[in-house]
Amino acid sequence: MSLINREDVEPFISENVGVSIYDETWTDQSPLRSKKIEKVELCPNRTHLRIYFNQRSFFAIPRTAKVSITESTWIAFDNDSGLHYVLKRECD
Repeated sequence: MSLINREDVEPFISENVGVSIYDETWTDQSPLRSKKIEKVELCPNRTHLRIYFNQRSFFAIPRTAKVSITESTWIAFDNDSGLHYVLKRECD
């Protein structure tokens, strides 16, 4: 199994994106929140990828999550928690 890396999210850095986290059924969907990705880095123990929206706000995604990438979306699914982490490019 390959681990997700910073490079997986690189095309979305410094971009305005819609951000959300959904449950495994996709039924508990919250609206996308508009954010700008400031930086992406590994956590100190290298088990999670942190996606920062400012100096303090980030979400951490297990590096074992399965990633699906298209030109406009990046989705990571963590099988252990049953959560989907979604980044979607905002349309102009």
